Amino acid sequence: MAGRIPHYADDDYESIGTLLRLRAPALVLGLVLGIGISFVTSRFEEVLSHNVQVAFFLPFIVYIADAIGTQTETIYSRDLKTGQAKLSNYLRKEFALGIIFGALFGVSSGLIVLFWLKNTLLALSVSLSSFLAIATAPLIALAVVHIFQSIHKDPAASSWPIATVIQDMLSVLIYGAVTSLFVLHR
Repeated sequence: MAGRIPHYADDDYESIGTLLRLRAPALVLGLVLGIGISFVTSRFEEVLSHNVQVAFFLPFIVYIADAIGTQTETIYSRDLKTGQAKLSNYLRKEFALGIIFGALFGVSSGLIVLFWLKNTLLALSVSLSSFLAIATAPLIALAVVHIFQSIHKDPAASSWPIATVIQDMLSVLIYGAVTSLFVLHR
């Protein structure tokens, strides 16, 4: 297995059958884990029913963390294919970017919630949850891409669905836990 090169999905050259074989396993696993997100979300029914405004920001937190993770996955996967990627450099820089983007978007989203809804506890919940979800996104993306590369699977075809569903689930858990602390336990 050592030295084996992953088979990269390439729509220009591969048959539909080959592309299906390369892409389907990660998507099927994503389907199963995606249903798991619904179960995780249901665990926060109390906080959602306590204040419906909590639900307004769940899509945002999930989206923004996923968008940042997807950027990391795309860049790292591309650079792996060219042989130009060094994991230690990516870990250091992407960790810093996660913290910076997390702080910027966390503060911005918290201020928007505060001015819009005039709810300090919800604003703190959105701000802290955004920061934590965003800060973790690049690290999850790098870990998943690295795992697929290590097992000689095309990280571009396999990592995105898996990293997305892991990050989405983590974002829901973070937001649910933080919001439960701030909104339910005032």
